[in-house]
Amino acid sequence: MRMSAEMSFQRILVTGGAGFIGSAVVRHLLADREAKVMNLDALTYAANLMSLPGADRDPRYRFVCANICDVEAVSAAFQDFLPDCVLHLAAESHVGRSLTGPAAFIQTNVLGTGVMLQAAREYFDQLSADEQERFRFIHVSTDEVFGSLGDEGFFHPGTPYAPSSPYSASKAGSDHLVRAWGRSFGLPVLMTNCSNNYGPCQFPEKLIPLMILNGLEGNKLPVFGEGDNVRDWLYVDDHVRAILAVAESGQVGETYLIGGEAERTNLEVVHAICSILDEERPHGEISDRRSLVEFVADRPGHDYRYAIDCSKAKADLGWVQQENFESGLRRTVRWYVENTEWLDAVRTGAYRGWKEAKGAIR
Repeated sequence: MRMSAEMSFQRILVTGGAGFIGSAVVRHLLADREAKVMNLDALTYAANLMSLPGADRDPRYRFVCANICDVEAVSAAFQDFLPDCVLHLAAESHVGRSLTGPAAFIQTNVLGTGVMLQAAREYFDQLSADEQERFRFIHVSTDEVFGSLGDEGFFHPGTPYAPSSPYSASKAGSDHLVRAWGRSFGLPVLMTNCSNNYGPCQFPEKLIPLMILNGLEGNKLPVFGEGDNVRDWLYVDDHVRAILAVAESGQVGETYLIGGEAERTNLEVVHAICSILDEERPHGEISDRRSLVEFVADRPGHDYRYAIDCSKAKADLGWVQQENFESGLRRTVRWYVENTEWLDAVRTGAYRGWKEAKGAIR
């Protein structure tokens, strides 16, 4: 049973709305909701306004180029837009980059979330009692804060935090800040921790889009270690539906774990991509793209397995996944194959003219 009546928001502030998951949220809101949407995004390397086709022509949509660490810009966004819901997705998210440049992750994920929370608190304190009753701050986080599982078991809302990388540690810090602002200042916060997302518009430094891109080009497919690390894969549109269900039906102060219930080893994922590409986009010189797999030195602190128990989200919110891994992966591969303009802009760096992107995804 659902824990509260559904709410209908009128003005939704999305941070990181030009990123992978954030752009999917914005697309969904503009297509299926009547609310006005402000997208606050700093347009760092993985952000791409091409992932929001037609949004700039929608009178309900507004884009603000600003960093969540900018106190004045964030405060101005609250005071100008007057949101009744905040969906906080802005974050540095790539584990590999956190190993070579952790400062950016601490800055954005920890300090930036602190700026967002304080601005939200100051704005919330100015609202009327009725407006405060409606207001929600949704913080979107990751299952990586829980560390690594063995061959059995699942993460659940009570799992102790044990982050392994600078990325997951910075997200763990942001989670703790969110809970503190809820408990100390009465800010109506809710939190989600999700498993590995995949789908259209994901920057090709992540496993699935990188393998698709390399496979299309006939390049090597680098796989860490022996490819036996296990992840739970969640199609991005299913994740978006869960985030909105949390905002509209979730209980203030609660944490909801969102998973795809689709565990696969990394090697199984790569092989599945190869099979789909071989079927739908044969390569003239390579009959079986599995031959392109190349095992490389494992990543430091590479967690063995992630798996989520999302029964609470299903029971309390009435949410359920609409894609299984096979259908979601095929849709994803087809999107990259068909959207050559988006992919070419990422290859060349044209999507963000101030910095060439090609080196960032190799």
